[in-house]
Amino acid sequence: MLSIVIPIHNEEPAILPLYDRLTAVLENLRKPYEIIFVDDASTDRSFDLLANLAETDSRLRVVRLRRNFGQTAALAAGFDEARGDVIVSLDGDLQHDPEDIPLLLEKIDEGYDIASGWRKNRMDNAVTRKIPSMVANWMMKRTSGVDLHDFGTTFKAYRAEVLKDVNLYGELHRFIPALASFYGARVIEVPIRNIERPNGSSHYGLSRTLRVFFDILTIGFLLRYLTRPMHFFGKWGLAGIALGSVVLLSMLVKKIGGQDIIAEHGPLLFAGAMLWFAGLMLFSTGLIGEVLMRTYFESQGRRIYAVREIRSRHEHLVDGAR
Repeated sequence: MLSIVIPIHNEEPAILPLYDRLTAVLENLRKPYEIIFVDDASTDRSFDLLANLAETDSRLRVVRLRRNFGQTAALAAGFDEARGDVIVSLDGDLQHDPEDIPLLLEKIDEGYDIASGWRKNRMDNAVTRKIPSMVANWMMKRTSGVDLHDFGTTFKAYRAEVLKDVNLYGELHRFIPALASFYGARVIEVPIRNIERPNGSSHYGLSRTLRVFFDILTIGFLLRYLTRPMHFFGKWGLAGIALGSVVLLSMLVKKIGGQDIIAEHGPLLFAGAMLWFAGLMLFSTGLIGEVLMRTYFESQGRRIYAVREIRSRHEHLVDGAR
């Protein structure tokens, strides 16, 4: 079975054309399928249109989130609701061409676990989107070790069992191939068409660049040091403690020699103490904070979204019934 997951936020003009094109492609595949739209608290008529479609198409379900949780949470909600063996995610603004879905599925049929879209010829603005994206993708590739040109696109196909090993939070949806590769997933890139957005404007811009940079640092740590965090915190902590100890010991020698270290070497004494305590903090605060964060989201099975209701032809769950 094939599941199509589409996060939606204020995409009213695109919904009906997307549904028509998508169902035409899926019917030609001659496979059982379901379509899951996740409405991330749209303020236009997006949910109303989707709810009407769900009343007439038993293969379509609509998940409505209580508030705007962001694209990663919307995708996570769709993945949790998906019942297919293969899951395809794409944006709801018609910049992703549904006719490219068979290209991704071909690679899944060949044995790959993830087929990731590559917007080889992007239609976005060079200054606000293309150049920052090129820099971010280069950093992601170097950090994760996964050889992809385009981490940012939502248009991907996954084997469902691969997503079970990946827990999403923050804005880590673009790192799913890297996170999955940590568990041995086979990833391949597939060139896709990138169509100019027919209606509205993008929800992303330069303001996202700093958040992406922080995500890259996070994913770099998780991929390299999740199972051995002391290899990261330990070396810097030991370096701080060692250097601080050398400074403090030298001050002790000078004190024994009769020097007034407070008057003559006050700043150096302070710097040595700060180095020592900074090293100690790297052992404690940083390590405990990172481990507790992972434990909170994974070991406790915490979700990063809250569902308001789910609409389909055969079920109607309201106000947190699930």
